[in-house]
Amino acid sequence: MTALRSRIEKSSSALRSIGEAANELGLETHVLRYWETRFPKDVRPIKRDDGRRMFRPQDMDALRAIRVLVHDRGMTLKGAKAILAEQGIEAVLAGTATLTAAAPEPVPSPARELQASVARAFGAQEDAADRKVRLEGALQELTGIKSRIDAARARRAA
Repeated sequence: MTALRSRIEKSSSALRSIGEAANELGLETHVLRYWETRFPKDVRPIKRDDGRRMFRPQDMDALRAIRVLVHDRGMTLKGAKAILAEQGIEAVLAGTATLTAAAPEPVPSPARELQASVARAFGAQEDAADRKVRLEGALQELTGIKSRIDAARARRAA
């Protein structure tokens, strides 16, 4: 790059080559190429006939948001992709994106119910009679589960 080209500043709406984009973001060019493959909905540079990538302003915004999430916030690419899909690039750049996802709703299952039952039986400070009733209930649940497992094994063996 000549000294004259290094002093000229492009407008925010101008296209940027991969080298210019990398310099502006403080990243290496191979990182931008990799992010282009990992975030195809957000980063879609124009490819010229000679194969050179030209990054549009919206591509630069997406790359800035990815850089904030991955480099500044320490997120994985998968996590960054989820945040961008849920909340958008603008929210990340504005600093209003929440980086913690809501905990998923627990899926009901007999094993989890049994764990809760055992935890209640052993965790509570109750008298011996109540504890015995709870343990007998847990034993009945275990016996029922065992019979279902045995029946499933018998069907599979047949």
